[in-house]
Amino acid sequence: MTGKTFETILICGFGTMTGAMVEGWLRAGIPAERFTVYNPRGKAVPEGVALVTEWPTQPFDAVLLGVKPHMLDDVAPGLQTSVGPQTAILSVLAGVELASLRARFPGADGVVRFMPNLACALGKSPNGLITEGLDADGMAKVTALAEALGSAEWLEEEAQFDLVTALAGSGPGFTYRFIDALAAAATGLGLPQDQAERLALQMVEGAGALAAQSEHTPGELAQRVASPGGMTQKGLDVLDQDGALLDLLTKTLRAARDRGQEMAENARKQG
Repeated sequence: MTGKTFETILICGFGTMTGAMVEGWLRAGIPAERFTVYNPRGKAVPEGVALVTEWPTQPFDAVLLGVKPHMLDDVAPGLQTSVGPQTAILSVLAGVELASLRARFPGADGVVRFMPNLACALGKSPNGLITEGLDADGMAKVTALAEALGSAEWLEEEAQFDLVTALAGSGPGFTYRFIDALAAAATGLGLPQDQAERLALQMVEGAGALAAQSEHTPGELAQRVASPGGMTQKGLDVLDQDGALLDLLTKTLRAARDRGQEMAENARKQG
C-alpha cells in the first residue's frame, strides 16, 4: 500500500463494486478493522470487517457511497451523524456530481468522485478522481486508497469525468464483449467453442500485460507485430478500413458518456 490513508472508513452500500474495492484494499494490506459496512438487512462481509444494521452515531474519517444513484436521497439523512468536519465523502455513484454530493453533505471536509472498475479487486484498476474541498493532505490519503487498487488519475475538470467513467469504468464491459465476439468469430470459422474462448482470453491477457510494460504505444505495438502483406496486417486492414473500429468505439464511449450526463441531470433535479 502506498502512503498513509484514512483510519476509519464507513461503507454505505456493499455491492459488487464496493465489495471489490474492499477486497482490493485488504489484498493491499489495509487492516480489515478500518472498515465498517452499513446494511440494514445484514450482509456477508470479509473477516474482520465490521457490519452494522443501524446508522452509526460516530463520525468516520471517510464515508464511501456505493448505493444506487437514485437512492442517495434515501441514505443521506441517516449518514449525517457519521459525517463530521474531518470526513471525506467518497462516491462511486455514476452521474452524481460534486455539487450534488456537497448539497447533501455540507458539513463534510470534502467530497470526491471515485471511479474504479472491478479489476480493483486485483489491484489493477485505473481510478478516476476529482474533488471539491479536500486539501493536499486529504487528497494524498485518497491517492493512497486509489493506488492500493491500481492507479490514481486526478482530474481538474468535472466535465471530463463521465468520459473517464465510460473509458475506465465501463471499459471492462466493452473489452469482455470484444473477447466474447473474438471467440465467437473463431468458433464460427471452425474452432471448438471452448478452445476459442481459452485462446481469446489468454491472448488478451498476454497482450494487455505486454502493452502495460512496453516502451511502445499500443499503436506502435500493432505495427510491430504486423509484417507487410502478412496475416496480422490483413486483419488490421479490415479494422482500419474507413476508420471502422475508431468510429465504432467513439460511438460506444459517446453513448456511455452521454448516459452519465443524463444521470447527472436527473440527480440535479432530485436535489
